[in-house]
Amino acid sequence: MKRSPLAMVLLALLVEAPAHPYRMQQMIKERGQDQLVNVAQRNSVYQALDRLVRDGLARAGSTSREPGRPERTVYEVTEEGAATLRRWLLETLPEPAREFPEFPVSLAFLPMLHPDETRELLSRRLAVLEGRVAAIDAQAPPGLPRLFLVEDEYRAVLLRAEIEWLRGIVADLESGRLTWDRAFIEETLARFS
Repeated sequence: MKRSPLAMVLLALLVEAPAHPYRMQQMIKERGQDQLVNVAQRNSVYQALDRLVRDGLARAGSTSREPGRPERTVYEVTEEGAATLRRWLLETLPEPAREFPEFPVSLAFLPMLHPDETRELLSRRLAVLEGRVAAIDAQAPPGLPRLFLVEDEYRAVLLRAEIEWLRGIVADLESGRLTWDRAFIEETLARFS
C-alpha cells in the first residue's frame, strides 16, 4: 500500500486497540490529529480503512450494535499492518518528503499582485497563523507528557517560524523596502531571461 498520513494514523490507532471507523474519526479529532490528516468527511476514514483491509494491513473483527444504531464493524491491525507502520516510521522520520504545499507557489507569483494587496493578504495570513499557534498552545491537557505532544510542538515551531518571517515581509512591504511595479518586473525579466 502507498504510504499516506491518514493510513499511518489509522494503523497507529488500531495498534492501540481495535476500533470501529466512527470511533477512530472521533479519536483523531479529540487528539487534535485532524490538524495532521483530513478527516472532515467521515468517508475518508472508511475509504482509507478499506484500502488497509484490501492490502492486508487491517482486518474486520467483531461487530457490535448499540440500540437505535446501525451495526458497526470493529477493525484490528494485522501483524503485517503493525510491521508496515513501523517501516513507514523508519522511512519518514529521517528523510524529509518532497511535499508541494500551495503557499510557496503563491509566493512565486507575487508580482501578479500589487504590493499593498500582498501586504493585506499576508497580514491576514499572519493573524490566522497566530490564532493557530494559540490554539495549539491551549489544547494540551496539563501534565500530559511531552512524548504525546511532539507533533503539536513541531507544528507550533513551524508556525512560529512562518509568523516571524511573515512579520518581516509585512514590515518590508509597509516600509517600501519590498516593492515592485510593472517597469521593475519587465526590467528584471529582460535582465535575467
